[in-house]
Amino acid sequence: MAMQKTLSTDSSVTAFLDSITDEKKRVDSYAALQIMQEATGYPAVMWGPGIVGFGSYHYKYASGHEGDAPLASFSPRKNALTFYVMPAVETQEVLLKKLGKYKAGKGCLYVKKLEDIDTGVLRELIRNCVDTLQAMYPARQQ
Repeated sequence: MAMQKTLSTDSSVTAFLDSITDEKKRVDSYAALQIMQEATGYPAVMWGPGIVGFGSYHYKYASGHEGDAPLASFSPRKNALTFYVMPAVETQEVLLKKLGKYKAGKGCLYVKKLEDIDTGVLRELIRNCVDTLQAMYPARQQ
């Protein structure tokens, strides 16, 4: 069975964000940190070397694969801020129409600049993500 690649770490979130050389991306990342802490109610924790996560849940698939993951998270990638807030895309569609300028991937949103989107709608997407995952995986949440 494959080992889980991305695990929570004791690394400093602020040290990670401070290491972002692009000033605009660093400023947006700190804003995303505050938005996600407020929307989730959880403190930020590093997951692997580059993902800032909030809360966690334990999943187990029918295949037997299981692990832990953040309820919501983001990563300041080279081309965009990536928000992992899409566990059930169909429940998020109405909000996505109001979000603004973004691209979507499997389970995530890519945002070039925070000013391109409605951060109030982002907060709702985050809250829906957390609520959905907590309903799907009610055991062992932190």
